[in-house]
Amino acid sequence: MSRPVLVIRLGALGDFIQSTGPFAAIRAHHAGSLITLLTTRPYAAFAAASPWFDRVWVDTRPKWWQPGGWLTLRARLRGGGFGRVYDLQTSDRSSSYFRLMGGGVEWSGIARGCSHPHANPGRDRLHTLDRQAEQLAMAGIAPVPPPDLSWVTADITRFGLPHPFALICPGGAVHRPAKRWPAEHFAALSARLAERGVTPVLLGTAAEEAELAAIAASCPAARNLAGRTDLMDLAVLGRDALAALGNDTGPMHVLAATGCPSVVLFSGASDPTLCAPRGRVTVLRRADLAGLEPAEVEAALAAMT
Repeated sequence: MSRPVLVIRLGALGDFIQSTGPFAAIRAHHAGSLITLLTTRPYAAFAAASPWFDRVWVDTRPKWWQPGGWLTLRARLRGGGFGRVYDLQTSDRSSSYFRLMGGGVEWSGIARGCSHPHANPGRDRLHTLDRQAEQLAMAGIAPVPPPDLSWVTADITRFGLPHPFALICPGGAVHRPAKRWPAEHFAALSARLAERGVTPVLLGTAAEEAELAAIAASCPAARNLAGRTDLMDLAVLGRDALAALGNDTGPMHVLAATGCPSVVLFSGASDPTLCAPRGRVTVLRRADLAGLEPAEVEAALAAMT
């Protein structure tokens, strides 16, 4: 058996899901190797249930001044006996782990002096999927499949959802409010779906509960699952849904990766050519999402279903 392999992918959710194709490619290329994923806590259980990894380590991302933090991480990385590392995070932080590990390790990424650099000065202008595929090709791995969550299982019968239903993701990063379509537009669109006999199912975290509750109050036919779903649930819900609608946010990457027909809304705060999910996806973009009318979004959903 060859030396163990380490894969680094810390987050965020959309980026993590777009790395599932590379995960599968690495697993196929290193079929006989022990493969460890270094990730952050929100994705650990999901990764552990996947077919790609033998071990999942949680990176607590210690600060330099925390007692024992960096030393503990260094000891763990060096003790793993890794022969090759695939840094799919390719951030300043993950690149610093190259130095923590010391010499004798093959490294795919952008760390200065690494053995298999992603040597494309225009890499940051590539879509995430294309950038990762090119990085792995330069390390000797090709082809890289698209994201595939067909292996995921979960019992969604506990939600008691009537069919057909459409998944609605009105949330997003708290620190980037410009990426959100107004809640009143989501409410209006949900009401139009209900009039067509399609149950709107609202998805979001517990932190978004108030916003989702307001939408549900405006559309009594909606089912509010705020704070009740995990990544496994999202994947199975996506396979069962008529369609999905949401902002440029992580859950939409999960749903699109299941093959669910998806309409994803982008503002001028992010660029779909660099990060939009692919597949059965329609992207609608406005510099200011407040100017995107519910009727246009409804038409886009109808065209996909």
